[in-house]
Amino acid sequence: MRVAFATDDGIRVNAHFGQSPLFAVYNVTKNGGELVDLRKLSDILGQDEAGKIDSRLEAVADCTLIFVMQIGASAAARVTRRKIMPVKVPVGSLIDEQVKRTVEMLQGKPPMWLAKVLRAEEENERGDTDGTHG
Repeated sequence: MRVAFATDDGIRVNAHFGQSPLFAVYNVTKNGGELVDLRKLSDILGQDEAGKIDSRLEAVADCTLIFVMQIGASAAARVTRRKIMPVKVPVGSLIDEQVKRTVEMLQGKPPMWLAKVLRAEEENERGDTDGTHG
């Protein structure tokens, strides 16, 4: 699964979703995680809050989880509507540590929120979008 991290340095989760200048995107499986992409966002002068959120949603559209320092309620609602789960972590959490913890969760018994996300991801891959399974 693809996992994004709101960051300004590519090392720590240290950015608010709506102001994040960069998303470090990793591919995370039971076998480990690897950096896929550093997605830099350019703020358009005069861009309103909705525009900032839209550009960030586009940047992480292929992700299942997004780790953030903070996310506003309306942005969180828009992210979850896109079937992306926002995960708040302490300011300055190392991305490598969060990747490692996510791998460990996948190897063991994932918490209910993650199991639900993974089930939805599997259904999307199979094409079960009518909601009759599960």
